Amino acid sequence: MKIFSLISKFLPEQTAFTHCDIPCGIYDPHNAQMAAHTVLRMTNMLDELKPSRQEPDFEERKRIISQIARLTRVKEEHGELVEEELGTLENDYFKDEHFKKFPNLKSLIEEGVMLSIKTRQNIDIDAAKKLLDATMQIAEIFYKTKNLEPVRVSSGYPTEGEIVSHK
Repeated sequence: MKIFSLISKFLPEQTAFTHCDIPCGIYDPHNAQMAAHTVLRMTNMLDELKPSRQEPDFEERKRIISQIARLTRVKEEHGELVEEELGTLENDYFKDEHFKKFPNLKSLIEEGVMLSIKTRQNIDIDAAKKLLDATMQIAEIFYKTKNLEPVRVSSGYPTEGEIVSHK
């Protein structure tokens, strides 16, 4: 017990966050792409939200404020989810060999994280589109690391964008 106490004194406890406690081998960029589509959709909806007249009445103001709050909350949650999913892929799935084979992978992940932050701080459609594109490029690399052919298909979502899957 004294040895453990001595060791813990010099090596303080740290919290670790992982996809799961067991190396399960279940990784997929799908959630990051879905979250990026949601960020884009919420950004579009926030940008489109307009009062019916120059000086809306109190009831309409309450409705608009409520909508802004709800859309912003969802945009925030999904922006955080993009970061979490990219972090899981970067820290748990991608290995040194992947970063060597795809030299732009590290910068794509960093760009995705920075764009996620930017989209949460602002109502920026261009940044939201770039976030989606970055997650799709990461998804393409992900599938290539599994020797699968990535394909872009129509998402069918109101964002009118694509999603990366594999053949």
